[in-house]
Amino acid sequence: MPFLIDGHNLIAAMPGISLSDLDDERALVQHLAHFARRTRRSITVYFDRGSLLAPNLSGGAGVKVHFVRSPRTADDALRAHLERLNREASNWTVVSSDREVQRAARQAGARVVDSQSFAAELAPGGSDQAEIGKPEPSLSSDEIEAWERLFHKRGSEGQESSS
Repeated sequence: MPFLIDGHNLIAAMPGISLSDLDDERALVQHLAHFARRTRRSITVYFDRGSLLAPNLSGGAGVKVHFVRSPRTADDALRAHLERLNREASNWTVVSSDREVQRAARQAGARVVDSQSFAAELAPGGSDQAEIGKPEPSLSSDEIEAWERLFHKRGSEGQESSS
């Protein structure tokens, strides 16, 4: 499941990176590149305030970096990206704590993760299993109970026949 990320929103949640740092975007992209390699997931990140002078920042394999020029914002670009994805948006995870971006992502069918939760995954010692990008299980509690009864029943039958 690929990730669509609100860059400056995520920087604000990252320990050790500040929005006032001159290299804040580069520092985040390095974290994202490591995460992309570790999880084998692709990442697209949008930053505000892109200009002709925006850094020529490459995330390497697995990370696409976009700087959005004024008057547009990264939020505008994220919503437009979701619209272009159309039905495929349900295959993506959007990382942002911005309520409007989250609402647009949910309406498009994308999974939403807040920036603080994703920042914890990027930190040293974050989950190597990348649970954050896995979809939630879709079984109801009744279905889970039915499967548990079935497995328990089969397990009991196996014990009786081996005696």
